[in-house]
Amino acid sequence: MRRFAGSCRFVFNQALALQQANRDAGGKYIGYVAMAKQLTAWRNSAEIVWLKEAPVHPLQHALKDLEKAYKNFFEKRADFPRFKRKWQSDSFRYPDPKQIKLDQANGRIFLPKLG
Repeated sequence: MRRFAGSCRFVFNQALALQQANRDAGGKYIGYVAMAKQLTAWRNSAEIVWLKEAPVHPLQHALKDLEKAYKNFFEKRADFPRFKRKWQSDSFRYPDPKQIKLDQANGRIFLPKLG
């Protein structure tokens, strides 16, 4: 599970770095849809092969978290988004409860790509 949380943190930080580079170059904010396409490119790249091991829905939610952080910043409700650090608030979530299977008899939870 730490690998999944690390993958989400990596995607968040990569997207934030891309946003900052775009802003420094004079570009406008990159929306979620364009970032999701970039996520697909990252998952298919030969350099970041390990990113395919993580489920895509939590990675997409990391992008949505960044979008929400930017929205709060633009509406003056929060500071500029910051990079996430390892071991601090490492988390991920599955947006669709249908993906999570509960085995109450054995007290187990089954998550996609984790088991």
